[in-house]
Amino acid sequence: MEQTVAEPEPKAGVITVLQVLTNFLGNFNLNPPVIGDLILEFENTSGVKLPEDYVSFLRLGNGGEGFIGLSSYTILWKLEELQQFNEEYEVSKYAPGLFLIGSNGGGEAFAFDTRDAGLAVVQVPFVGMDIEYAEVLGATFTQFLQRLYEEE
Repeated sequence: MEQTVAEPEPKAGVITVLQVLTNFLGNFNLNPPVIGDLILEFENTSGVKLPEDYVSFLRLGNGGEGFIGLSSYTILWKLEELQQFNEEYEVSKYAPGLFLIGSNGGGEAFAFDTRDAGLAVVQVPFVGMDIEYAEVLGATFTQFLQRLYEEE
């Protein structure tokens, strides 16, 4: 069952990563959150250490689909789909160093650039996937969401 994120209650002068994420995801349909040790298990089996703001997102919702802002249609895959989709798209062959996390619902994939210590989020075409076509959308997952939110 999908859920829509409600605006968070402001806390006296404290803005958390969760509040920032929630502001950007107002019209985004989230899946139920990841619970338990699934994130740690994923990191251990995949070898990918997920950034903290993305982990916060997964604890808010395990992927989802919808608009971020007025015009940025976005699909963020469930944690348990990430490894399979990266293998099926042969990312390690065509765009080594990228780890796909979703798409724009069209011809572009969203990925963490694992060559960057901060795990910047990039956009890369599905067809003709090549690391040279990767365009940085945000230095962090939160900045990626902010950019999508602000696009017209």
